[in-house]
Amino acid sequence: MTTGVFFDLGGTLFSYRHVPRTTLPLLLEAVERLGAAVEVARIKAAYTQAQREITHAYAERAYYLHRDFFHDTFMRFADLIEAPHDEAVHDWYREAHRSAIVDCLVLKEDCVDTLSHLRDAGLYLSVVSNIDDDMLVPLIEREGLARYFHHWTSSEAAQSCKPDRRFFEHALELSGLAPQEVLFVGDSPEHDIAGANEVGMRTALIVDGGMEPPLQTGRETARPDHVIHNLAELRALLGS
Repeated sequence: MTTGVFFDLGGTLFSYRHVPRTTLPLLLEAVERLGAAVEVARIKAAYTQAQREITHAYAERAYYLHRDFFHDTFMRFADLIEAPHDEAVHDWYREAHRSAIVDCLVLKEDCVDTLSHLRDAGLYLSVVSNIDDDMLVPLIEREGLARYFHHWTSSEAAQSCKPDRRFFEHALELSGLAPQEVLFVGDSPEHDIAGANEVGMRTALIVDGGMEPPLQTGRETARPDHVIHNLAELRALLGS
């Protein structure tokens, strides 16, 4: 019997749909601040390559700070476009990027109604997010989500990143629930589904409007128990 539902954050409760249009203007300004003359097509290609390389490198780590991931991605991007290193620009980009991503993430339309319904049905609700506290906490506070969740935790707080099993075990310890009592809902086959399956949770993969989840390496992963296309489907799935 399912008595608790653990949610990923980005791509699950929040949509990534505005992220692509947010990143490019930041990169264009960063390149200008670095004093480099690079065409837009090359900027896009270099950032895609940098993100792919750093994603594969970080996938081997059980834990990392996402601010370090974004920093290393930007550093590799600067190398690929042969831009000069400038710590002041790197520091500006790190904070501008964090702020822009937080600002552009929007709650999915059925998020609040679904959370309210599940909470009223007596289910234990939690957020288990691969993100640093300086992104997770502002999003929870901005949207007033604290009223729906019994707890929320970041990979920074857990000192573990999905799919590392320690993150899932940490969330279970906070909840007092057994793995078989939990349905884990997330958009990432590699991070959410594989990790939750490994510790014995049931899983539901949510498809974020056809958007690919970030930081995927393409490795083969376990299949989810369920596939949903919106959060409202959880009502029927959980019989609530």
